[in-house]
Formats: sequence, C-alpha cells, structure tokens
Amino acid sequence: MTKNFLSASHASLLSCPVCHLLSKPGQHIVEKGKEYCPRCGERLYIRKPESLSRTWALVLAAIIFYIPANVLPIMKVTSMGNAESDTILSGVIYFIQTGMWPIALVIFIASVFVPILKLLILIFLLITVQTRSKWRPRDRTRLYRMIEAIGRWSMVDIFVVTLMVALVKLGALADIEAAQGAVFFAAVVVVTMFAAMSFDPRLIWDVLEKPQDP
Repeated sequence: MTKNFLSASHASLLSCPVCHLLSKPGQHIVEKGKEYCPRCGERLYIRKPESLSRTWALVLAAIIFYIPANVLPIMKVTSMGNAESDTILSGVIYFIQTGMWPIALVIFIASVFVPILKLLILIFLLITVQTRSKWRPRDRTRLYRMIEAIGRWSMVDIFVVTLMVALVKLGALADIEAAQGAVFFAAVVVVTMFAAMSFDPRLIWDVLEKPQDP
C-alpha cells in the first residue's frame, strides 16, 4: 500500500531537471516572470509543460515511422553484380537460416521487440495518467525507468548497418548500402527517446495527492 508523503510541489519546492537542486521561493532566478535554477540556470517548472500532449504526439509519430521502417529494406547488398535488399525481419530470418541464432536474437530483441515494448508501455502510462488511475504507481514508475534506460539499445541494428557500409567497399565484388528503411528506423528510435523524455513520471503520483474532480 502506497503511503502519502509531502511532495516537493506541495512544499513549494521546485526541482531542477538538470542538476536536481530543490530550491525554495526566493531562491529562484526570476526573469520576465520565468523561474530559473539558481545553480545551473535551467528553466524550472512544477511539471513538464504539456507533457501528455507532447508525448502522445511523439508516440503517434513513432508508430507512423515504424511501419515503413519494417516494410522498406534497411540494407542493400551487392555481390558479384547481384543486388539484394533486406528488411529487419528478413535479416533476422537470414541469420536463423544460416545458424547464427545469437545474432538473430540480438537483432530481433533490439530492433523489433524493444521498440514495440517501449511504445506499448508509453501508451499504457499515458492512458493510466489520463484516467487518473491509482494502480501500482511504483510499478508504473519502474516501467518508465526501464524504457528510458533501454530505449537507446534499439540503435543496435543501425550500428550494424553503419559498420557494414563502412567496412564492405569492394567495388564490383561486394558493396553494402543503407536503404530507406534505415532512415525510418532511426527516426523511430530517436522519436521514442524524445517521447520518454517528454513524459513526466511525477504525473503518476499526482492523483494520490490531489482529489479527483467531481
């Protein structure tokens, strides 16, 4: 059972998002009606402005980018004059067929499972906050921390393509080029990272302190 604690906002304290300094009224630097951290100068807010709407917009953009990222080829391989294009899933299937299960598993988890999981968790968090749910706030906060930590590892597939493009330059014998899908997939990863950054996890706990509207 979650206990009620005095929050920083109720104690008239503002937390700096950069250096995490808690400052009281009178300690903030005020310029043109805006408050700034007295230590590092970062803009201070009680909660991230328009957190839910911005996160929803970024999540929807990531979903849109995710479709061409998986449908379009991510890499084009030319060998002895024969060109072949591979999507993320066809690359996973290729590694499975050639017996390279560990590589196939890493690419599948990093490039397919993690982005989908991150989007689903963000949608879940957004819905629970908007419906003022009191269900397991600590577990939901842990989910947020998890997606914030693992989101960057989705770039593994892009790193692999980048390395292969840089290393395999044998002219007419063999050549590897990044295809359109790589651009969309990189966009998915970057946009989901911004979505996690724009979401304010403190909104999960606000419902436990503020009475629900009649």
